[in-house]
Amino acid sequence: MSEPKPKPKKPRGVAQLIAGACIACGARCQSVCPVNCIEMTDSGEPIIDTVKCIGCQKCVKICPADALEMYFTPEEQKILAELVVSAVPVEEEIDPEAAAIAAKLAQYRGVWVFVEQTEGEPAKVSWELLGVGAGLAASLGVELCALVIGENVEHLCKEAFAYGATKVYLLDAPIYYHYRTEAYVEGCCHLIEKYKPEVILMGATGMGRDLAGAIATRVATGLTADCTGLAIDDKRNLMQTRPAFGGNIMATIMCDKFRPQMSTVRPNVMPMPEYRAGAEGAIIRDPFTVTEESVLTKVIEIIRDSHSKGAVDITGAEFIISGGRGMMAPENFAMLQELADELGGVVGASRSAVDAGWMPGDRQVGQTGKTVRPKIYIACGISGAIQHLVGMQDSDIVIAINRDSHAPIFEVATYGIVGDLFQVVPAITAKIRELKKQGQGARGK
Repeated sequence: MSEPKPKPKKPRGVAQLIAGACIACGARCQSVCPVNCIEMTDSGEPIIDTVKCIGCQKCVKICPADALEMYFTPEEQKILAELVVSAVPVEEEIDPEAAAIAAKLAQYRGVWVFVEQTEGEPAKVSWELLGVGAGLAASLGVELCALVIGENVEHLCKEAFAYGATKVYLLDAPIYYHYRTEAYVEGCCHLIEKYKPEVILMGATGMGRDLAGAIATRVATGLTADCTGLAIDDKRNLMQTRPAFGGNIMATIMCDKFRPQMSTVRPNVMPMPEYRAGAEGAIIRDPFTVTEESVLTKVIEIIRDSHSKGAVDITGAEFIISGGRGMMAPENFAMLQELADELGGVVGASRSAVDAGWMPGDRQVGQTGKTVRPKIYIACGISGAIQHLVGMQDSDIVIAINRDSHAPIFEVATYGIVGDLFQVVPAITAKIRELKKQGQGARGK
């Protein structure tokens, strides 16, 4: 009796670089090579040692520019052609590491949004995240869930349903009344381990940044901060876009080997979802708590920034008139304040104006300041560096006033005025006053 012929193995080939296709992404191919057969040139392109290459294709799969391909010798190409013609089952080699990762990732499902609250008052960014989270959940085919932690905060569950959540995980106990890192981290990690969410979104606020970093460290996963865009690729990876290298480029980051995938998003970056009054969902009440003795920090008093003298919350303003280096001096911002008073708005500033001491830090708009989304944003003497644009480019209407007709701010402006702001701004203010008087006179008749 003749022995059965062994199934032919498919040739693995070796990796090779496609000329002119490399974008010097930062040696991703080198980082994943299991046999260290890739070296990088000074220009950031890979040099592949074909003798050492085992044809695992990890470098090919991770390359964001598809600049690598598998090369097969003529003999290997002949074997591949014969396999296609013969239709003989081919024994595919299974990568044990890839199989283990896939099995681990498959355990995680669901999109979670952390609902930030202080003394029962929710942060608006939480509802914004439910809006973008709904799109992610739809792409993944999973539930959109909210995570509510506090004391006597069940009313926030109903609000979360109104903004799109279908399920809410609730930790309600006196220990959670004030935000304290230790208590909240323990509670969140308990829920993550128990229910295994695929994606977790948090606001890039003081609380969100503190909590997200601590959780990511504890559960040993990746965290991308200050994202401006979120999407899902064909492998269920969260594509997290954020400014990089000082805001000069936009980078898309993925956490393809660990779960949950975590991102923080700044307030006003994502649009508010529609409020659906009366929407209902499931509330999962978890009894987990921690002892007061195990929490090292104590909250004595909460001092809100909005109570401080002269403080202005520019993130909620519908009209913002911002000044940059072109304002020349701090006293010239009084001119912008006059226009803001007529419009019922507030005065903002670019980083250069804040660094010069012309305006306080709470008025700064941009990557290192605040993200705003007003109805009208008037940029006066602001050139439009990418760091500033990140913070205001989603405004409904952008009006730019600058002497330099080639200033980058004009690329995002709805309306542009090339001229001397010291003449243009007072003229706009005077015209608005005139129109308001005419309106008042018409109503008087």
